[in-house]
Parts: sequence; structure tokens; C-alpha cells
Amino acid sequence: MTDRVVAGGRLDEDAQYEAGLRPRLLREYIGQGRVRDNLVVSIAAARGRGEALDHVLLYGPPGLGKTTLAYVIGNEMGVPVRATAGPVIEKAGDLAAMLTNLQPREVLFIDEIHRMSPAIEEILYPAMEDYELDIVIGQGPSARSVTVPRQTFTLIGATTRAGLLSAPLRARFGIVHRLDFYDERDIQEIVRRSAGILGVEIDAAAGLEIARRSRGTPRIANRLLRRVRDYAQVRADGRITVEVAHAALELLEVDDHGFDELDRRLLRTIIEKFSGGPVGINSLAAAIHEEKDAIEDIYEPFLIQAGFLDRTPRGRVATARAYEYLGLRAPEKGSRLW
Repeated sequence: MTDRVVAGGRLDEDAQYEAGLRPRLLREYIGQGRVRDNLVVSIAAARGRGEALDHVLLYGPPGLGKTTLAYVIGNEMGVPVRATAGPVIEKAGDLAAMLTNLQPREVLFIDEIHRMSPAIEEILYPAMEDYELDIVIGQGPSARSVTVPRQTFTLIGATTRAGLLSAPLRARFGIVHRLDFYDERDIQEIVRRSAGILGVEIDAAAGLEIARRSRGTPRIANRLLRRVRDYAQVRADGRITVEVAHAALELLEVDDHGFDELDRRLLRTIIEKFSGGPVGINSLAAAIHEEKDAIEDIYEPFLIQAGFLDRTPRGRVATARAYEYLGLRAPEKGSRLW
């Protein structure tokens, strides 16, 4: 699963390319127009007052640019971004050290913030709200709590599972934005921009072909572009035409919808083993030998967005469009599917 070319999560191979392909300023950031326009106003207001930006929560499926946007915010504010991840922060002292080292108006970016332990979260509450750090000195009966004033800072949290954030933590974010899947036009522009940075000549039709199969996700678009570039170098003259893009993507087994064999297996399992659903997430995970969290975070969001899967209180249901895609006849209206 982790090696899927259409996985929205970051693969090892992505790390060496993503930094160079990321936009640095909001005017270079493609897509997410509503989010971008709101941030332009918020950042301009904070800079005009000489204050730190309100704490920001970014949520949405993986690969849509939450980390990129965090660094863009830091660049726009003219301050460094100190990055970490929720699972990395194991002890309260780890977070306290990070907060203590922050300079005025700097950005602390915490990816996967929903995976922080409750004990770590409690350190954040006074730091976010009053810019103070409560530190316990000593142990046992002689232990005492000391409040240490901190510099103003901006916490940017990113998560794919906003529903797992505790209410007290979420309430302390002044700016909350959801990142949605991109439309084909924006993804095509991202492909064109990335191709220019990579020094690859690409036809407009080829860029559209890659965009159509990128599941509305910039990370996947850039990954497919790199794979198509390799194909063009080895089996063509290095230039990406629509024919080259089509042949490369067929070799990768990524179809016109951006689905790979694992997507097809999930839909086929729901239809053939569970009569189209509804099927509970645990049963589905066991049937396809996949982790429940992977289905919820990686498979489902795009399948639901594209209209191939419904999530109901009783479980997951394959839609009529999923039947049509697999060349099967959907049950009549009024049957179990409906």
C-alpha cells in the first residue's frame, strides 16, 4: 500500500523533489482559492499590526498541500518554520523545548497533530492561549508548577482526521481551513509548473492527461509527472506528448479515473463479497487485508468524492457508478443497494 503511485501520502522518493517543487509565496500557490484569499487577508492584517498570525489548523486528505501551505505562511510572515509531527513528540519536555526556543512570531508546524497524546496537548493549551508555558519543577510532594512567559508565536497544525482532534485543542485555533481536492484545470497548471522546474518539455494535452489521473491531488500529479518523464526519457525522445503520457500511465496501471488495482479491488470486494454493501469498515479491512485507517484516510476520500462509494451509518456502499465502472449491472432501485 505504501508504494502505490496514486497514494496521497508521502513516499520516500517524494522527499528529494517536493522541496524544490513547492511554491514559496501565496501568489505562486495554485488552487484552493477560498483558503488562499482568506490567508492573504489574515497575513496582511497580522503583518500590519506587527503581530503573530493567529494559530492555523489545516485539514483534509493527504497530498493536498497542507505542509506546503504551512511553509508558504511562514515565508509570507517573514519568519522561519520549525517543523515536527505529532507522533514524534513523545514527552512533554520535547514540546516544551520546542516552544522555549521559538523566537517572536515564528511558526511551529505540527503535522499529524491529531496523533499527539492528551498529556502533550495540555502543554499546548496555555502556550496557545496566553503564550505561557507551565513547567513542573521537582517530583513528589516538593514538586511545584512554574509559569514561564513565552514569545508570541503561530502554531500551524495539519491533520487528515480533524474529527480526532479534542474539542479544547480545536477551539484554540483562530483560523481553520479545509483543503479540498483540486479540479483538473488547477492540477494541469501544477503539472505545467512542475514540468518547467524539472526542465521537462510537455504538451498541454499531455499535462491534461496526467491531471485527469491525479485524483485531484498535487502530490500524485507530481509523482506521475516524474514517472512519465522517466518513460519519455527511456522510450521516447524525452518530450512528453499525449501519446507518451497515455502509454506511461497505462504501464503504471493508472486508469482514466486515477484508480489503480487496489481501488478496483476494494470496489469489487464490496460488490462481490458484500452484495454492494453496506459493509462495516472492520469487515472490509479484513476482506482486503488492509488497515482500517488506510481505508479511511487513503482509499475512501477520493472514491467518495468521485461518486463511487457512499459512507452510511450502517457501513460502506458501492454506488451505481461503481457497478458501471466494473462493467456490472447495478441492483434495481429499492434493492439492498438503495
